Amino acid sequence: MDYFNYNKGRLFAEQVSVEEIADQVGTPVYIYSRATFKDHLRKIQQAYSQLETMVCYSVKACGNIHILRFMAEAGSGFDIVSGGELYRVLQVGGDPAKVVFAGVGKTDTEILEALDAGIGYFNIESEAELENLIRLAKGRSKRPKVALRVNPDIEYKTHAFLTTGIRETKFGVDIERAVKVFADYGKDPAVNICALHVHLGTGGKKIDPYVGAVKKILPLIERLRSEGHTVEALDLGGGYGADYESDTVPSAAQYAEGIVPLLKDKGLKLILEPGKSVCANAGIMLTQVLYVKRGGNKKFVITDAGMNDLIRPALYDAFHFIWPARVAEKFVPRQRVSDSRPDGAEVVDIVGPICEGADFFAKDRALPPVERGDLLAVFAAGAYGFSMSSNYNARGRAAEVLVDGRTSSVIRRRETYDDLVAPEK
Repeated sequence: MDYFNYNKGRLFAEQVSVEEIADQVGTPVYIYSRATFKDHLRKIQQAYSQLETMVCYSVKACGNIHILRFMAEAGSGFDIVSGGELYRVLQVGGDPAKVVFAGVGKTDTEILEALDAGIGYFNIESEAELENLIRLAKGRSKRPKVALRVNPDIEYKTHAFLTTGIRETKFGVDIERAVKVFADYGKDPAVNICALHVHLGTGGKKIDPYVGAVKKILPLIERLRSEGHTVEALDLGGGYGADYESDTVPSAAQYAEGIVPLLKDKGLKLILEPGKSVCANAGIMLTQVLYVKRGGNKKFVITDAGMNDLIRPALYDAFHFIWPARVAEKFVPRQRVSDSRPDGAEVVDIVGPICEGADFFAKDRALPPVERGDLLAVFAAGAYGFSMSSNYNARGRAAEVLVDGRTSSVIRRRETYDDLVAPEK
């Protein structure tokens, strides 16, 4: 569930009208619900409570420090992919021992920063990266824990750009090579290779691929242990689906029903790296209609938000439910689905102001009639929305607002023209 709902035709984030937020801070603006973040995290923590589980929220999905702070307070660890993300976690008092560092291209500087911070695990993606970590760890007199990323070669039905668990990707090593990596480096005194990491991709909507991955990895763990290696943890990564459309993905409890029985009594700590399943439905992007125009047989709704603010539709052809922030009662949506076509709706393209043909949020989408000045809510925008935004076309990035019950706070101000040029002066 999430805490964005209509009351008498007006959209509220928890108990705050989104129109009031727009009046105060302008548009476009990202609006987050603290209650939704915490509810989704709590459900994951509860679902896997039968196992020793470390939930590491994926910073790249939505990394505002105010959000990271209350996630840490709620017991979350963090999945990071850069030195900058580690810096964010440390800024809010996150526990370094509950940090896992993934990514195929960690720089020496980033690795040294993570070594000095004392992070929990380095998720290592290749022999070359492991050799570099060994070299740097010796120089720091550190012995970091390492999770070797293994590709189980399982097809994950999602966008091609989001698939990472098959052989032909830049991520991880094949199962066959994993045995050799442990044989070659498992006894190295500079590192402690003691875990396996699996990440299939993101955006899937079924439990079966995760179950299949665990079933493929458990025999590998048994073999490695039989050869004298310690395997204390299994990191199943993230990618768990989010409800971009209502009730289309398994719940945390349903994922756990498939995974937990396989790992019981295996002597393994479980690490999870949820991102969009926590934050996607915890945020919306609010944008204002600038113009409505016709072009041939098309009707266009032009907004003040563009692909620089939310690139997912252009990059992944991703679906986001979009609806006016104020509607007549007959238009209040009962579910957020792609084929919603209530009587009186118009079929339009919802586009932005960027000078690119790819600058769209929806094509041939049914929408209640709107006019200049109306507000549109782009739902499920909490994941990879603001975090992937840019200054393309010399546009300042949007403000971010956090709602907590009856109160709202600006947690990142809107960028100004001065912000755009400051690093160049």
